[in-house]
Amino acid sequence: MEQTKKRILTFCVACIFFLILIFVLIHPDQADSTEPISKTAFKLNTVVTLKIYDSKDETLLDDALAICDKYENIFSRTKESSELYNLNHKTLPQNDGAFTVSSDFADLVSKGLYYSRLSGGGFDITIEPTSSMWDFVSDEKIVPDDAALKNALPLVNYENVTLEGDQIRFAKDGMGLDFGAIAKGYIADQIKEFLISKGVESAIIDLGGNTLCIGEKPDGSPFHIGIQKPFAERSETIAALEINDKSVVSSGIYERYFEKDGNFYHHILNPKTGYPYDNSLISVTIISDKSVDGDGLSTTCFALGLEKGMELINSLPDVQAVFITDDYQLHYSDHFNDELTVIDVN
Repeated sequence: MEQTKKRILTFCVACIFFLILIFVLIHPDQADSTEPISKTAFKLNTVVTLKIYDSKDETLLDDALAICDKYENIFSRTKESSELYNLNHKTLPQNDGAFTVSSDFADLVSKGLYYSRLSGGGFDITIEPTSSMWDFVSDEKIVPDDAALKNALPLVNYENVTLEGDQIRFAKDGMGLDFGAIAKGYIADQIKEFLISKGVESAIIDLGGNTLCIGEKPDGSPFHIGIQKPFAERSETIAALEINDKSVVSSGIYERYFEKDGNFYHHILNPKTGYPYDNSLISVTIISDKSVDGDGLSTTCFALGLEKGMELINSLPDVQAVFITDDYQLHYSDHFNDELTVIDVN
């Protein structure tokens, strides 16, 4: 009798194991439901990675990547078919000297002007006359002519831009806009809005330095988002954070730069001089609800420097920051550790 019971038990266990095996083979997506679907592509002049944890519908990834293409056709400074390129080259429709722009374009101009005012011009979306002289993408390592930069500086002043509805007007001929310091954040927010509208509640949107989390992991645990170690491989982090439903945006001199004749040049330019900032900062990381605010604040705080930048962050609600100085020390905003958990990466 005892042997019969053992045989029956062994047979039952074998059957259960066999059924599980068949289920895994037929439904691999359901058997490993904790693994996200993911897609990576080169867009917006950076590596874009999207991960969705609570859906297996890969068309959502394709549609989200298409949103990147849509906005690149609006906000790109160098793409000849884009709305921004045509504004800067004065080929957009005009109405009594004002240019007519799309609602998305006007929204981003409004945000850009807000952060230009907040920084006192340290961040300035009208920097295009000088920023267009620099090229941190190619290997040519060309430093703009000093006289040419100085001649362009009078055209850089956000106070000479007027936005009324979908009409934008420049006070001086030759002015232009550059959304490079704020567009990715805006686009990340639009992707999040789209995914949420499709029922997604757990995802990560990574637009190369702009990371936006939707909710948390399906098991209720937070996402772990790393802060890149400056001048190291992209996968190497100097710190990591537990993040739920927030944006993490970093701006740093290690992202795009070149060295020439013993001098170091990076892409975060001072609108007052046309040259890169030199203020002992390597990077600024902003944790906020919206990615467009993280984008605007990271550049604004970098422009203001450690002391004034930290003072600004500490005056704002629901925003935290990490400043990294050139001695690789991390400086956290007030109440950072009260609201966020830092993970030891050593």
